[in-house]
Amino acid sequence: MGLRVGLEERVGVVIAGSGFAGIGMAIRLRREGIEDFVVLERAGDVGGTWRDNTYPGAACDVPSHLYSFSFAPNPDWEHNFSRQREIREYLRRCTREFGIMTHLRFGVEVLEARWDEELAEWEIETNRGVIRARVFVSAMGALSEPKIPGIPGLEGFPGRVFHSARWDHGYELRGRRVAVVGTGASAVQFVPEIQPEVERLYLFQRTPPWVIPRRDRRYRDFERRLFRLVPGYQRALRGLIYWGRELYVLGFVYDRRIMKGLELLAGRHLERQVKDPVLRRKLTPDYTIGCKRILLSNDYYPALCRPNVEVICSGLSRVRGSEVVASDGTARGVDAIIFATGFHVTDMPAAGFIRGRGGTTLAESWEGGMQAYRGTTVAGFPNFFLLLGPNTGLGHNSQVFMIEVQIEHAVDCIRHLRRSGAATVEVRPEAQRAYNERVQQAFRGTVWTEGGCRSWYLDEHGRNTTLWPGFTWRFWLRSRRMDPADYLLGERERLVRA
Repeated sequence: MGLRVGLEERVGVVIAGSGFAGIGMAIRLRREGIEDFVVLERAGDVGGTWRDNTYPGAACDVPSHLYSFSFAPNPDWEHNFSRQREIREYLRRCTREFGIMTHLRFGVEVLEARWDEELAEWEIETNRGVIRARVFVSAMGALSEPKIPGIPGLEGFPGRVFHSARWDHGYELRGRRVAVVGTGASAVQFVPEIQPEVERLYLFQRTPPWVIPRRDRRYRDFERRLFRLVPGYQRALRGLIYWGRELYVLGFVYDRRIMKGLELLAGRHLERQVKDPVLRRKLTPDYTIGCKRILLSNDYYPALCRPNVEVICSGLSRVRGSEVVASDGTARGVDAIIFATGFHVTDMPAAGFIRGRGGTTLAESWEGGMQAYRGTTVAGFPNFFLLLGPNTGLGHNSQVFMIEVQIEHAVDCIRHLRRSGAATVEVRPEAQRAYNERVQQAFRGTVWTEGGCRSWYLDEHGRNTTLWPGFTWRFWLRSRRMDPADYLLGERERLVRA
């Protein structure tokens, strides 16, 4: 595949990453009749975040029938909310069934991607050599690089330290004293799993999350047979889940009073499961539900009620030998520290090694905050498509839905590129600027910005560059096709490719 030129290789499209975005893009290119592409993956298997996050209890908080490709329904889901293993196997199966295995390159890491102005193509430097491509697609995702805060003294800690996204399965937790830093989605899932094993568990909580019941169950054999025999039933169920989740937007965006019902549900859940009034006060959020990610769990609160668990309502400020010290001075001796502190989302590391016109990196073009047109294309970066880009994240619905819309937008741009014979396609700066101004205006008065809400959705400037601020069907309606008026097509391709 592709044409090797010395130590270089030329292909039509390079896709970096093999999670839902990368696999979905590869499948869509094949369905478009494009075979001249490769998928670069630094690891040894597909799966993205569902390959890397193997912590105990890892599972999705979006129902299985919606958290999957629309063109590849899976009648064999074991649970209403899929476990990590199921989702990873689903992606493996998609690579086999849609014939993209031969396009995958494992163990290949992108070190730098540079736009070559003279040749009108991308020069992609990897640990295995250089690949040149007419089109470069970043599908590396926002949840790929774990974030460990800079804690003074951490480097001198004599015990074991790891992030939940890089779980150390070789370390025996049984009988250990463990500090867990963070109370996000991963902590809510793995804390109940490790609590029965450890001697002591100290949970460092800066802000308690809103937690609602997880309506999970195993699918029965007859249900899975019905999904296989009547595909329309599964599609209808997917639709019901989708539209039910879209209703959250009414409270998130249009009238925050609607969220009171959800707060009551979460409050009753807390009261039923935590009888100790002191602990219950520690676990009661003081912000409107939805400001931060809403979490689903039936066993998180019961785990925190166990006698070997202590909730410390203060962030970890320093490490002193084998002691972890909270910002309020609370100190505890521990054998291991597990960080559940999320990922580099608003400062994605890949932005530092993707260079567009004039050698400008994405990070440099985003000094005032991340932005892209439809979350997918960036001014100054020709023939470049960013899947899971700025303002495409969700707090209520399936991320796979957004990925598919972005893929359609990218493929439509590539289609125009091929049909026109142009050398480049690039979003106009004024179109990108106007689009992002509308997106930021849409956040005004929403649950994510009012009442002093602070979350990982916001960047250092206080702008929400992470979420899409509204109904996902509107994103689909406006973004699935490119608007030629918003794009610049470069001069016709004049280069003779060897």
